[in-house]
Amino acid sequence: MVHLKNSGYVPIDAKALLAKADQLTSDMDVIVRDMRVSTQYLEFDVSVKKEELDIVVKKFESIGFLYDAKHVVEEKIEKEDALKRAKQYFNDERYWECHEVLEGVWKKTHEGEKDLVQGIILVAAALVHYQKYENDICLSIMNRAMEKFSNASGMYYGIDVDKFQKTVGMMISAKSIRAFMI
Repeated sequence: MVHLKNSGYVPIDAKALLAKADQLTSDMDVIVRDMRVSTQYLEFDVSVKKEELDIVVKKFESIGFLYDAKHVVEEKIEKEDALKRAKQYFNDERYWECHEVLEGVWKKTHEGEKDLVQGIILVAAALVHYQKYENDICLSIMNRAMEKFSNASGMYYGIDVDKFQKTVGMMISAKSIRAFMI
């Protein structure tokens, strides 16, 4: 995962930025799988050999300057720490990473809690599509998420579930998507 600093791009630019990243690395054994645009970052899913990462970052400088790069693997994290990390990722508009961290939590939950965590995962996944300017897909996934929240309310590890649901519901009703904090 490569994060560049966003110097003014918006989600509608995602496809063009992905094409540019592909072009910049066309002479290398690199796969640029996907990219997303947040207000702070340009997030690229890149498969590259460790020893070639610096070359990729240098090539990407014409798009933006490096914020961070990391090898993404499924981590074994205690539930409370995973939820704190997921909340931070969500608030930093790093929805794909939020989704990944919450997958580990979801696998270890039961019944009502499982639905709640899956609902949060779905909202993160929806916002990944928003960052790629796939707003119809985003809204469709948000609708699925709302079904998962049907029996949830109150606080969940520092997340105000009622406020979360209300915010998502308002975006669906208005068909107006935006980043928000939890």
